[in-house]
Amino acid sequence: MEFRYLGFDQHANARAYRFDSVAVGEPTRYFTVTADMNLFLTHGVGIQEGPNLCAHKLASDLESNSEARHELTGDDLRAHVTAAALAAALKAGTRKSSRRPPEAVA
Repeated sequence: MEFRYLGFDQHANARAYRFDSVAVGEPTRYFTVTADMNLFLTHGVGIQEGPNLCAHKLASDLESNSEARHELTGDDLRAHVTAAALAAALKAGTRKSSRRPPEAVA
């Protein structure tokens, strides 16, 4: 199954991200994932990350057979921030360990 981002609708502090899914031999299905925009500010996540985060949330919901209302939560954003911090720390550690020690001058 592949998701295509179709855009969003803004209602006060909530954004509804719209997607469709395309699977070979199946009709196109439409989904909406809602997000409270205050959560992005609270967790220091850029709103430009919204579509990608919502697509991951949708995939996770559908994988666990959850056909309930799809909503990006504070837990989802905390997990994203934690994963990003871990990836940045690992990347920084890799950069430091790949540096060559200075050559000794005799």
